[in-house]
Amino acid sequence: MTASQTTMTGLTDPPSTPTVSVRPVVLPAPYRGEDLHVRVSAPVTGTNLPIVLFAHGFGSHLDGYAPLVDHWASHGFVVIQATHLDSKRFGIPADDPRRPHMWRYRVQDMKQVLDELDHLEESVPALAGRVDRSRIVAAGHSFGGQTAGILVGLRVTDPTTGIAQDMSDRRIMASIQLATAGKGGDELTPFAIESAPWLRGQDFSDITAPGLVVAGDKDELPLSTRGPSWTTDPYTLSPSGKSLLTVYGGRHSLGGIAGYEAAETTDEHPGRVALVRQVTLAYLRHVTGIDHTDWETAQAALAGDSHPLGRLESK
Repeated sequence: MTASQTTMTGLTDPPSTPTVSVRPVVLPAPYRGEDLHVRVSAPVTGTNLPIVLFAHGFGSHLDGYAPLVDHWASHGFVVIQATHLDSKRFGIPADDPRRPHMWRYRVQDMKQVLDELDHLEESVPALAGRVDRSRIVAAGHSFGGQTAGILVGLRVTDPTTGIAQDMSDRRIMASIQLATAGKGGDELTPFAIESAPWLRGQDFSDITAPGLVVAGDKDELPLSTRGPSWTTDPYTLSPSGKSLLTVYGGRHSLGGIAGYEAAETTDEHPGRVALVRQVTLAYLRHVTGIDHTDWETAQAALAGDSHPLGRLESK
């Protein structure tokens, strides 16, 4: 974090530490027909380190989202990223029979990662024995936000069966959903119905775990007729115990969280990125019980409409 970013946000972070990152750790994944490649990033010091299980957006990969991943890891979190089947690295054709099930494979990927934590810890030098598996937060951007939501209780109606199954995982204690989809129904565009039929039926009412939703107020996605407010549904339509960070001027990349100088960033803005990573870090430290001070400071600084970069509210 630079001095200018501190000035722009008015928030500060605790001291950072060096990190180590190992990739790819290859896990067998016969359910999806391709091995699962995983990246693990962690601080080189510290014990009882909580885990952030991060799901990338559609088409991305395990090397993305460095502005967030590096920040979280350098402040005491083990961040685990997988490359999901929808990644451009696979180039799966449109007529591949796995395509309608991409959303489900993503959840299976995350559960496979959790099942293989022993192997993942041992793959990173000096990490084994330093991880606290009782504190795991699922996070994700865009399509990955749905993945994180499902792990804490979001019900998705399977477009092939018409059944909404509970695919949550008790190992996950909370979630962070960044610029992700709202409810389906008649608010979806024809493009969404054709390209992402798994969005037709989303029910947020069973997400009882704590969660932070991050939404850009200029995020005009081609998936819904509602405009930017659609991405606030994971907050407004879920039970209490949630918080919403609204990023002013933020489009789908929220200022550029997908990567340093990422080509897909349409609203590059260092201040927005600084805001998102500082608030998400404060939330991670709060929800995992490390420290509550930074979260309380963020809530006070971002209350109402007084801050130039965003607003933070809770219910």
